Amino acid sequence: MAKLVYLLNQSLDGYVDHMAFAPDAALFRHFIDDVRGLAGSVYGRRMYEVMRYWDEDRPEWDEAQRDYAVAWRSQPKWVVSRSLKSVGPNATLVKDDVEAAIRGLKAQLDGKIEVSGPELAGGLTDLGLVDEYQLYLHPFVLGGGKPYFAGPRPPLRLVASDRIGKDVIRLTYVPA
Repeated sequence: MAKLVYLLNQSLDGYVDHMAFAPDAALFRHFIDDVRGLAGSVYGRRMYEVMRYWDEDRPEWDEAQRDYAVAWRSQPKWVVSRSLKSVGPNATLVKDDVEAAIRGLKAQLDGKIEVSGPELAGGLTDLGLVDEYQLYLHPFVLGGGKPYFAGPRPPLRLVASDRIGKDVIRLTYVPA
């Protein structure tokens, strides 16, 4: 059975914004290795649209960016959206009965399935489907924006913390 893990980069004050800060080389390498080891990824529409950046090679990319793109493209993706009509390569659109679809993925697959997007993760948490939360804390204070948690969560228990690169701490929590 697969484990559903919600993870995103976030500011010290709890906001996610991929334009406000970027991973350093060590953290980016960590994410490349992470994506290579996934059973797949579940995205909400907005996060999937952000990640589609990796679907096409860009001449300005360095070797690490090319490595990430190859890893990302190779992983199966499920996109939860009622408004999208189609999705890109190696992706499946989930329009109806999200709970059944995600429960089915967890039962069929082994390993780690990442979920990205605060609102989608919040809904999946409410359904009792998120098994683990990984918060990658960056040394920035944004003062506002989209929060990592889209609403109140049940109590969590810290199970691990580790430093990645020179400035980021990953905190890993499970439902208490």
